[in-house]
Amino acid sequence: MTQSQSPSGKRRDRQIMLVAAVVVVQAVAAVFFVADALGDAAEDGLTDHIVIEALIAIALLAGVGLGAWHTRVLLAEARRRERALAVASGALADHIAQRFADWGLTGAESDVALFALKGCDAAEIAAMRGAAQGTVRAQLSQVYAKAGVTSQAGLVSLFLEDLL
Repeated sequence: MTQSQSPSGKRRDRQIMLVAAVVVVQAVAAVFFVADALGDAAEDGLTDHIVIEALIAIALLAGVGLGAWHTRVLLAEARRRERALAVASGALADHIAQRFADWGLTGAESDVALFALKGCDAAEIAAMRGAAQGTVRAQLSQVYAKAGVTSQAGLVSLFLEDLL
C-alpha cells in the first residue's frame, strides 16, 4: 500500500486480504477432505459414507474455485469503476473550464466562480484570495451575469443540470 492511498483503497486492500485468507483456508480444508476421502477409500473401499464425503470435498473445491473467480471478477469491476470515476472527475474539471471559457470569464472571475461552485461565500472567497469582499462580490456579479444566472445557487444548478 502506498502512503497516498485513499481510505477506501486501504479498506478495499484489507477486504482483499481477508477474502484471500478465507480462500486459502477453504482450499486447505478441501485438500484435507479430498486426501482423507482417498485415504479412507484405500483402506475401506468405496462405502456410501466415503462417496458422500468425497462429493462434499469436491463441492468444497468447486466452491473455492468459484469464490476465487467471483472475487477476481468483483475486483476487476471495482478497478474499472475507480478508473471511470477518475475520468469523470477529470471530465467535470474540463467541463467547468470550458463553460468558464465560453462565458468569457477572466482568470480572477474563474477562480471566484470555482470557489462559489464549491460552496464558499463572498467572505470566505475574499479571505482565501486575499481580496476585499466588495471586489469578490463584484466579481461574483460579473460571473452570474455572464452565466445568465442571478445567484450562487443558480450557478451551481447549471453544472448540476449538466451532470444529470
